[in-house]
Amino acid sequence: QVQLVESGGGLVQAGGSLRLSCAASGRAFSSYDMGWFRQAPGKEREFVARISWRAGFTYYADSVRGRFTISRDNAKNTVYLQMNSLKPEDTAVYYCAAGYRAGWSRDEYNYWGQGTQVSVSS
Repeated sequence: QVQLVESGGGLVQAGGSLRLSCAASGRAFSSYDMGWFRQAPGKEREFVARISWRAGFTYYADSVRGRFTISRDNAKNTVYLQMNSLKPEDTAVYYCAAGYRAGWSRDEYNYWGQGTQVSVSS
């Protein structure tokens, strides 16, 4: 069992930056692939970024590649999402998730946090 708690969301102007954190508790955090997803009002939850359990492989949605960076610190049981050059269309609730052999699909993740709101003003 893994519990996930996101933090770091807030209101920022377009072009600004935020860093989201996801603190995990429970066993074997370092064995899980970790992902970030987001959900805007009236839209489905969509994939943002994913990092493998060994932190050797990352993957991003086309909409954020080059602007967002996912990383993890297994010693701190924490995964991060550094978001730069934010745009109003990045406004959403951001969720972190954990799963074994998980990729870009929501269905591949077993554990989810409660989400943190990111709002980008124009």
